[in-house]
Amino acid sequence: MTGTPPADQLAARLDVADRLPGAQELRTASYEGLTTAPDVPTAVVDVGCGAGRAVAELAERGVPATGIDPDPRMIALAKGRWPTSDFRIADAYALPLADASVGGYRADKVFHELADCERALTEARRVLAPGGRIVLVGQDWDGLLIDSDRPDLTRALVHARADRIVRPRAARGYRGLLLEAGFTDVSLTVHTTVLTGKAAIPLLLSLTGGAEETFGAEQVTDWIAEQRLRADADRLLLAVPFFLATATAP
Repeated sequence: MTGTPPADQLAARLDVADRLPGAQELRTASYEGLTTAPDVPTAVVDVGCGAGRAVAELAERGVPATGIDPDPRMIALAKGRWPTSDFRIADAYALPLADASVGGYRADKVFHELADCERALTEARRVLAPGGRIVLVGQDWDGLLIDSDRPDLTRALVHARADRIVRPRAARGYRGLLLEAGFTDVSLTVHTTVLTGKAAIPLLLSLTGGAEETFGAEQVTDWIAEQRLRADADRLLLAVPFFLATATAP
């Protein structure tokens, strides 16, 4: 299957991800990391907002938020779901915000898609007021842990999938990136999502896209069959490490 999935399919995938074990807790932790001093603006920009759930949840907390996404389909979907919220089409390198106009910057599962994370952080510093808070959340695509009878093939599939991502290990580098960009009070925590049932199958299948050419159709088919059997027998294990970094703008 080629091409970009329709907006409704993308929305369905986002909804599934939002319901995974620990997803709500991780979003909540990211919101709490945006807390600023009383003299700092309360407004937040959510970069790569997708279907807009975080913007809506921030609004429920009394935090005015603007959602930014480069995909017009996602912005249209977000506006349809949350019509009273502020959503705009833009990318992480050119935010449609004035200098020092927000007190919070949030980017969830975004930086692994950016070719130039350093440039994005320069833009983050521009829009953040002094004392404003930045929160970065993302999974380490090269650090997925999967139980399998074929650990060699599993490692190869994980690495091959990671190699198809722009910056698959960006999340493990959050702390260094923030320090290099001049942020202070940098903190980094790891939150591991553990999946043991059939909900993990779509993510596992994403590892095998195009893998037949490299590893052979028979091996890939057998590996998928093993994971399905594990799910049926309640013996599947997929652990995904998510890094959450917070810091303060100087």
